[in-house]
Amino acid sequence: MLVYPINNRSKEAFSHNGKECSYNRGRTEWSGAGIFSSKKNINATILEASDRLGGRIHTITGTLETPLELGATWFSDVHSNLLELMDELGLAKYPQHSEGVSLFQTKSFEPPQEFFVPGATSPSYRIAGGTQMLIEALAQQLNPENSHFNKKVTAIDQTANTIVVTTIDGSFETDHVVICIPPQLAAAAIRFSPGLPDSVAQVLPTVQTWMAGALKFTLEYAEPFWRNKGYSGMLYSHAGIVTEMYDHTNFSGERYGFTGFLNSGAASYSQDIRKELVLQQLSELLGLEMAIPVSYFDKVWNDEFIIEGDPVILRPHQNNGHPVFLESYMNDRLYFCSTETASAFPGYMEGAVIAAKSVAGKL
Repeated sequence: MLVYPINNRSKEAFSHNGKECSYNRGRTEWSGAGIFSSKKNINATILEASDRLGGRIHTITGTLETPLELGATWFSDVHSNLLELMDELGLAKYPQHSEGVSLFQTKSFEPPQEFFVPGATSPSYRIAGGTQMLIEALAQQLNPENSHFNKKVTAIDQTANTIVVTTIDGSFETDHVVICIPPQLAAAAIRFSPGLPDSVAQVLPTVQTWMAGALKFTLEYAEPFWRNKGYSGMLYSHAGIVTEMYDHTNFSGERYGFTGFLNSGAASYSQDIRKELVLQQLSELLGLEMAIPVSYFDKVWNDEFIIEGDPVILRPHQNNGHPVFLESYMNDRLYFCSTETASAFPGYMEGAVIAAKSVAGKL
């Protein structure tokens, strides 16, 4: 969650000079709002519930220093706001590898179907060095002393002239608050006083959270043996624990691996069992070399930093971009700014940038 106060004061004697803005991130979420607010000379403070920046962008480094994505990964040419931001930050993109023989597995007891995929003319892209490069570049626009970790927000109270944001171990008094955690999480985890209008309070719990419940995995290898055999690295399966998989070779073409998604039932298994089942399935499909990766990682996106309770979601992107997110609350001091609130491409990195630009223009 992001909070934008103009004269930020906390009971810990936290203060700034000049025009100020505090990012109150009750639970993990990152937005481009920091760089846009810095352009307006707003001194931003981030209250981050977890121990890292990035939220649903989560790049880890493998044993061989391969950047491996457990969170947001891909974007395309239609994501113009993200591309503009990347250009401004000096970040490079490169196309997702897709050329070669891909596999479609319909039954575990039958050979997979093979089909050749040519190089895409309108490819998806990845960020050179990993998606976390975007977070690191944005963080450089902010004063590192203004980023506070393990500061889970529990309440937001409007007073006569300010907003008081309460965390698990203190409070901050601020002029503006920008919430950049998923709306469902904000509704479940934060007490608002006075309460939000009924039109908002009824929508927040019904907003589908991008990646909530997803299981993503990565594999790292010393050699691209699948490419040497003519495989693209793409796999789609209705029969195994791996449902989707893609080549994850790095920008310079010298670090190799895969990233993909596991079926929802895998959340009930331990990580060791998930790894065993992944390697068993992939070894049968792509060869015994798959059984000995240098690194294996996975992440179940259901922790306290992304979702709370058991929301009832009936369709993808449910209530993403709802009109209530275009308004401000608490006398124009409270804004919602997660990717789910964006007027276009909600749930994607592009949506996060669009939402950030929209809120920054109102501050």
